[in-house]
Amino acid sequence: MVLLGFTKWELGKSNNMSRLRRMSPRRSYDQYCSVARALDAVGDRWTLLIVRELLAGPRRYTDLHADLPGVSTDVLASRLKDMERDGLATRRRLPPPGAAYVYELTARGRDLLPVLQALGAWGEPELGERRPTDAVRAHWFALPLLRALDGEPGLVEVHLDEGRFHLHAGADEGPLYGDGPALRTPDAVLTLDTSTCTSISRGTLTLPEAIRTHHVSVTGDSPLAKQLRDA
Repeated sequence: MVLLGFTKWELGKSNNMSRLRRMSPRRSYDQYCSVARALDAVGDRWTLLIVRELLAGPRRYTDLHADLPGVSTDVLASRLKDMERDGLATRRRLPPPGAAYVYELTARGRDLLPVLQALGAWGEPELGERRPTDAVRAHWFALPLLRALDGEPGLVEVHLDEGRFHLHAGADEGPLYGDGPALRTPDAVLTLDTSTCTSISRGTLTLPEAIRTHHVSVTGDSPLAKQLRDA
C-alpha cells in the first residue's frame, strides 16, 4: 500500500521513530556537577532564548515562532516539550473567547532570570555592530534596560525606532516586559533611538549618562521618573 508516496512499512517505521523520540530520556553529560546538571536542562540550542521570550508572560506557539527567527517548527516544539518535562514551562488553554494554548514559565523557569541577566552582561563585549543578517525585535532590549534600571521598581514604557514595549521593573512575579504600550499609565516613559539603546546594551553607555546627555528623554511625574532624571 502506498499513501502519499510512502509505503505502509515506511509510515509505520516513521510513527515508531516519532514515539521513540517522544519517549527518549533527556540527554545528559552524566557528570555529578551542578553546572553540568543545569546544562542538561537548558544547554540545548534555543532553550534560553525561549525563556527570554516567556519572561514576557504567557505566549502562544505562533508568537514564539515569530519572535525566534531561525528556529524550525520541529525544534521549537521539541524544546517546549523538553521544558515542560523538566518543569521549566507549562502549557494551558486560555478561556473563551481566546481558547488558544499558551506556554508560560514555572517558578523554576523564572529563576533563570539572573542567569540570563548575567549571561547578557557577559555577552556585552560580544555584541559589536549589528550585522546585515541580524534580526532584531524591540523587546529584545528589555533585559538590558532592566539591568540598566538596576532594580528600580515601576512600570516603564520604552519608545524605540523599532516599536514600543514596556518593562515591569522590580517585579517579583508576573511578566517582566511586554510588547506595545503599557496597559495602564506608566510611571516613566523613555524615548531613545536604537543606536543609544544598543550602546546601553553593549555597556558602552550607562542609562544615567544617556539621560544626562539628552540621548534619552524621560517623561512622567512619578518618583521613578524624577529619580531617573536626577540620576
